Amino acid sequence: MKALITGASSGIGRDIARVLSEMGYDIIAVARRIERLEELKKELKTNVEIISLDVTNEEECRKLALRASEIDVFINNAGFGVFGDFCSTDLDAELKMIDTNIYGMHILLKLFLKEFKKRDSGYILNVASLAAFFPGPLFGAYYASKAYVLRITQSIAEELRQEKSNVKISVLCPGPVKTEFENVAKVSFGNETEKIGKNIILSSRTVAEYAVKKLFKGKMIIVPGFIMRIAVLMRHILPDKLLSRAVFFIQSKKMLQEKTIKLNN
Repeated sequence: MKALITGASSGIGRDIARVLSEMGYDIIAVARRIERLEELKKELKTNVEIISLDVTNEEECRKLALRASEIDVFINNAGFGVFGDFCSTDLDAELKMIDTNIYGMHILLKLFLKEFKKRDSGYILNVASLAAFFPGPLFGAYYASKAYVLRITQSIAEELRQEKSNVKISVLCPGPVKTEFENVAKVSFGNETEKIGKNIILSSRTVAEYAVKKLFKGKMIIVPGFIMRIAVLMRHILPDKLLSRAVFFIQSKKMLQEKTIKLNN
């Protein structure tokens, strides 16, 4: 058994690699930061191959997809966000984010899916965000990019169902997660939200375990955390105008010193 994970150098991707390795899967860990992958390789007990790759490079993505025939589980996780009001954020940073979150994700998804369909087996997990369900003032381009991941997954899932395919595809939509977001992006998930309860902010390990469990059970939309699942239900009740105001209030609380910040996987 073998799994390939993009964005495996930190956060959810890194912990999914740990969970799958503990289940006996050999791992192909993919990310830009090779030194972080080296650390992961030393930690895991199963066979680990590391690949330094930028998913915005189409040629590199096509080369990586040549490995699809040997992969049982594909975790399509690479991505980052640019935080700040739309007119103040850096355009080049946003375009890089769109290339990573949509362009690179789309290329790998299509190429791996084609190979999986040929043999009529395999699991694909696209990593989106709870943001995919909501309008996102102060984080607009990121929210929109994750909505793309959610919708493309839903569309493909129905195509596979109609074809009676044995290939399974899921999308992970976590809420706030204790990862490098706070350190790298300088966004605080503590204080205000943690007062509400532990179910608001989950560890990346908890999210990874839940995601893998639900992936193998065939759950299509995976939302870790009871409160986050309630939030998704509220999305269908409250008008977008009210949701936009609520998201603006929450995001404005997170703006500390810098207006534009990046989250790197």
